[in-house]
Amino acid sequence: MKLLLTSAGVKNQSIHNALVDLLGKPIAEANALCIPTASYGHKGGWFGAYRFIHGVATTPMTELGWKSLGVLELSTLPTLPRDYWEPFVLESDILLVNGGDPIYLSYWIRESGLADLFPKLEDKVWMGLSAGSLVMAPNIGVDFMSWPVLGGSDTTLGVVDFAMFPHVDHPALPENTMADAERWAAGMSIPCYVVDDETAIKVVDGTVEVISEGNWKLLNA
Repeated sequence: MKLLLTSAGVKNQSIHNALVDLLGKPIAEANALCIPTASYGHKGGWFGAYRFIHGVATTPMTELGWKSLGVLELSTLPTLPRDYWEPFVLESDILLVNGGDPIYLSYWIRESGLADLFPKLEDKVWMGLSAGSLVMAPNIGVDFMSWPVLGGSDTTLGVVDFAMFPHVDHPALPENTMADAERWAAGMSIPCYVVDDETAIKVVDGTVEVISEGNWKLLNA
């Protein structure tokens, strides 16, 4: 997959341009599926899922003007025959993956069978929002663990070889300062990108490019 790992969606023209480049076509010609699942890993997460699906959050993704937009709720997929949903994933151009709890999201990506499809999604785009981006790391660190998963592991999908600390210096998140990020990174054994909401990370064939009109920093390089 081609990855666009954002902190807060398409917040500026640079991230928008990177998205169109990855799609290889205008957004108005692209078919999207949105995945709200990570929201439910947080208490009261159904409100976040609603805002994400309806495009009324402050994290532009679903409201960008897609040719078509469907909802892929991962927690329902194990109850359905694969031919009910798999063809629609394979026919889509992009997966829009909401924020929330990255451990909960990682669990359902595996449990749903979506992870098994990853080798078939080479030409697709995965655009993550916060937890939807963090989940691609090998692990996330204890700071981002809130869902009480059995065993307490911070292991995630390992699609990329780095981790992310999103929303740095966000005015509504006093625990997300650069000093907090540096303390978090000190407990990690992999490269760590600290990014604000004006920054995204583009990954194609293993090549990493930072797209930013804001502030970011690479730790443990």
